[in-house]
Amino acid sequence: MESNLFSLSGKTAIVTGGGRGIGLAIAKGLAEHGANVAIASRSKEQLEAAARQIHADTGRKIWTFPFDLGSIEGIDNFFESVITETKGIDILVNCAGTTIRGPAEDVDLKTWNQVIEVNLTSVFVLSQAFCRHRKKLGKAGRIINIGSLTCHGARPTTAAYASSKGGLLMLTKTLAVEWAKYNINANAIGPGYIATELTEPLRTDEDLNRWVLSKTPLARWGQPDDLIGTAVLLASRAGEFITGQIIYVDGGWLALL
Repeated sequence: MESNLFSLSGKTAIVTGGGRGIGLAIAKGLAEHGANVAIASRSKEQLEAAARQIHADTGRKIWTFPFDLGSIEGIDNFFESVITETKGIDILVNCAGTTIRGPAEDVDLKTWNQVIEVNLTSVFVLSQAFCRHRKKLGKAGRIINIGSLTCHGARPTTAAYASSKGGLLMLTKTLAVEWAKYNINANAIGPGYIATELTEPLRTDEDLNRWVLSKTPLARWGQPDDLIGTAVLLASRAGEFITGQIIYVDGGWLALL
């Protein structure tokens, strides 16, 4: 096997939700393997701190783009600004997401639409812009969507979130089928329970933490860095014949009855 099979040298990626948690880990991992990386999220301060960290650790070029992906109508202009600044994007990682919990019978349409727009609609619109960009250049591209265990099953109080992630999986498969002719690969990663700032309240809940560990054969919460290897595989030449798939990085969660 060639030593540069996983190299991303000469590539440029954009990672939404790249200011913290899973997005930050993936952005750093891509940079560690040679990619220059643009990161986007709502918080300018988070992005700037993340960019300093990634650049210090990797020496790669890092751009920051504060943007709220819930602003669907602004995504095309946002992506054009990214292209102008970076001179081109080879890899799109859709990691930004949100969730609002509540009993399904009590979820109002405003809440439903907010979750669907950020987790699913923004991914579709941004992927469209990416496809047009790669078609114009006549070059291949990679799309990596960050899914969830709810791509496979649901839990109470997650109606909007689970629906958005189930839709994300089918969107991934559809784009893979339609855009293979453009040499654009589309895949998803399904994280298990990952220890991040957002999941800290879950980890400090003794009963829920005990339940998570009992359901995870590897008997621990995942770390954001656990997702890097899969992301690099799907972004690099090593993954060029993989498309339309979801790879669960879940510590064995879905393997356990």
